[in-house]
Amino acid sequence: QVELVESGGGLGQAGDSLRLSCAASGLITPPMGWFRQAPGKVREFVAAIDWNGANTIYADSVKGRFTIFRDNPKNTVYLQMNSLKPRDTAIYYCAARTGARSFDIATNPADFGAWGQGIQVFVSS
Repeated sequence: QVELVESGGGLGQAGDSLRLSCAASGLITPPMGWFRQAPGKVREFVAAIDWNGANTIYADSVKGRFTIFRDNPKNTVYLQMNSLKPRDTAIYYCAARTGARSFDIATNPADFGAWGQGIQVFVSS
């Protein structure tokens, strides 16, 4: 049984910082990712991290502002969001790769087999 639980969302103003957390159970340090979905839009990739945090990938829209990192003893991945913009408003989803071939960092939602419930982030101007 796999469970991912996000926390840390909420309200912020442009320029604020916010940190999202994703606590995983039933998994052993898999590659992880963050995705988001704004109202009326498709789910989009935000950031990804490999099993030990050595490699990360960021969407162009958040590069330089967001940082993904992990604490493997806690089996938790984080998304540090700085310099927030109204366009960052969305529901954010934590995801984990699963399966026998899920060894590498990935950015495609189809490559992730476990998802959190989503957490709302709202950024006002």
